[in-house]
Amino acid sequence: MPCRLLLLVASTVMLFGGCATPAPVSEGNPRGSYQHTEKYLSWLVDREMAENEITGLSIALVDDQQVIWQKGFGYADLENGIRAAPETIYRAGSIAKLFTAAAIMQLAEQGKIDIDQPLTAALPEFSIKSRFPTAGPVTPRNVMTHHSGLPSNFLRGMFVRDPARFESVVDSLRDEHLTFPPNYVFSYSNVGMALLGAAVQKVGGAAFDEHMERQFFRPLGMPHSSFTPRAITKAYDRNKEIEVFSLRDMPAANLLSNVTDLSQFLKMQFADGKSGPQQILSSASIAEMLRVQNADLPLTFNSYVGLGWMLSGIEVPGGGPVASHGGSLPDSHSMMAMLPEHKLGVVVLSNSVTAHFAVSKIAGEALRLMLEAKTGIRQSPAPVVRARERAPSSAELRLFNGHFDTMVGLSKVSTESGQIDVEAVGHHFRLVPHEDGLFSIKYKVFGLIPVHVGAFDDIRLSIASVDGRQIVVGRIGGESLIFGEKLNPTSIPESFLQRIGQYEIIGKIDGPSPDHIVLKEDDGLLVGEVRFPEIPELLLRIGFRPVSDDEAVTDGLGSGRGDTLRLIHEDNEERLGFSGYRLRKKLN
Repeated sequence: MPCRLLLLVASTVMLFGGCATPAPVSEGNPRGSYQHTEKYLSWLVDREMAENEITGLSIALVDDQQVIWQKGFGYADLENGIRAAPETIYRAGSIAKLFTAAAIMQLAEQGKIDIDQPLTAALPEFSIKSRFPTAGPVTPRNVMTHHSGLPSNFLRGMFVRDPARFESVVDSLRDEHLTFPPNYVFSYSNVGMALLGAAVQKVGGAAFDEHMERQFFRPLGMPHSSFTPRAITKAYDRNKEIEVFSLRDMPAANLLSNVTDLSQFLKMQFADGKSGPQQILSSASIAEMLRVQNADLPLTFNSYVGLGWMLSGIEVPGGGPVASHGGSLPDSHSMMAMLPEHKLGVVVLSNSVTAHFAVSKIAGEALRLMLEAKTGIRQSPAPVVRARERAPSSAELRLFNGHFDTMVGLSKVSTESGQIDVEAVGHHFRLVPHEDGLFSIKYKVFGLIPVHVGAFDDIRLSIASVDGRQIVVGRIGGESLIFGEKLNPTSIPESFLQRIGQYEIIGKIDGPSPDHIVLKEDDGLLVGEVRFPEIPELLLRIGFRPVSDDEAVTDGLGSGRGDTLRLIHEDNEERLGFSGYRLRKKLN
């Protein structure tokens, strides 16, 4: 969800693509037959792999207690000619969070954790600073819903060759601040899941990986799955092998598995928590994990979450609620999704950087086809009603002129031309108002000519005012979510103005690190800019809001926002501190 807009932007540079082979047409298979489903998905996977240069991918389809189809495509090891198979082990990424949440619920059933009590009750060594004196506590429940207010990440040592133990973040967070009050806004947090893993260790009486092996992998019959501090699989970028780095926060994303094993987790869901004769989770826990947890919060905008499960993001018309969780690492992508009401599920795992769009698309199509095959239900998505375009009003021109924090970082909006023109991540767009009060997006070819692009056809934007914030709300199909927020210029303390310039990270970094770090002032905003050598064309920009003479926070709402930038004097020099890093100003 946080990457949706970035993916849509990226898609605009690949406007045309196709497959010479036409899609298979259903031949009227009898109810309960998945023959057409298999043919269509094989065609779709081949097309997506060719268009996106995906090296290896595996898929499994589950109908209640049966794996009805599983297959590998492409290569698990291209150099040695080893083809992908259902048994191929991949990095499952953040699908790990479902298992960590399940472990917390299992311990809650045993009376060892209360998910509505402060997390410190289960993990007394956890502490973090707060600028919200009236806010409630961080609890396991709001961590599982990503509404804890915890930082999204603790960046230093997070993605490296040789990571520290994940519980090291407990000590690291003591000098950090909550980014938002708990139960305020969705803010995806790997750090939060690492803390839950530390709580599992604390009250479960064994190392997290051993606990998960004993309580889940073994009883579920998942012999090829493991939580591991180090990545041991291959990964590819456009069919070229790349170095695989490890993620420190093991309970958040360091799950190794295959589609056959993960199918067992889906079977357990459909059996109300049972696996064979064993009750892994109670039916009440299964139901609670699938219950919408954030419906009454003002910043939800119909983007719902359960406990661990995402309940928005994939639409299957006529299928009822869709529960899903993706796993996106810099080197690979995955998706597990299900229709609980119909006991249908799918797992898609890949080993490629370029598979992000594909795994979600394949999973959604799989559920749609399976639903039709099993029940006969076939509904098309509700068509987007396109009201007539109109010229922007003077009020809209005033409102949109300025800087907006968005999913892809800081965007600059100019209305000097009498139109609403947007510059973001090196691309140019135009927001077009319609008579229904919503806005559509056009892509500006060569930064000049606004044209319709298919990737943006289903997107409609609007402005909402919540708690004095001017929020851009995006609608994609039936889902709404926060696209961005207008940032107002603030007084920048002289102490920060004196620190404007280029910076470098102090100390050796055992992993990818930026080669361009700049702190600057831009139209009254304090702005940070970062580039990585691996993606030199991508410039990440973030706005900072000073909260004192020596602290500023990343401005905006949601994941990666609210983190603290500090002015530090140590070792006889002035430095910046951010998420565990120390930055030194470069000499001219």
